[in-house]
Amino acid sequence: MRDSLSEKDAISGAKKGDYTSQRYLYEVYRTKWFMTCMRYLPNKADAEDALQNGLVQIFSKLDQFNPGLGEFGGWTSRIMTNECILIIRKNQKKMVTQELSNDLPVFYREESALDKISREDILKIIQKLPTGYRIIFNMYVFEGYSHKEIAEQLEISEGTSKSQLFKARKMLQEALEVII
Repeated sequence: MRDSLSEKDAISGAKKGDYTSQRYLYEVYRTKWFMTCMRYLPNKADAEDALQNGLVQIFSKLDQFNPGLGEFGGWTSRIMTNECILIIRKNQKKMVTQELSNDLPVFYREESALDKISREDILKIIQKLPTGYRIIFNMYVFEGYSHKEIAEQLEISEGTSKSQLFKARKMLQEALEVII
């Protein structure tokens, strides 16, 4: 692998089918892509499937990437997210959701003790969230989707997206309080 290869050059080469360029991009992003899959999916086997499917999508649609519209990492993360959602949909008949009552107050507080827990501990907690909560939490918090975009992607209402995010945050907070 060429050490002097820039991301721009690697993308250009990968678009032309250059294996070295494709390998370079894979080496640079594989951990990020796999961690994205692990956040969405409950087990390593499903995450590996999503990663493999995502790689096929990334390299087959590389000509659609426009650097003027965003960064390569963000573009590929959305592809990986979509692959995870497809696997979840395939494995599950229907995502159970509930509307959040407008009367329910939302409480937030900062925890400085979060520095004491590892990335692996946080990942394990996220993976234990119910599927609907986990998907929406990841899409909103890590991928930067709006509630409107989430609602369109998952074919749910914006209120359901907000409800699921609220409940996910509450469950995460409770889980973190137990280990902190």
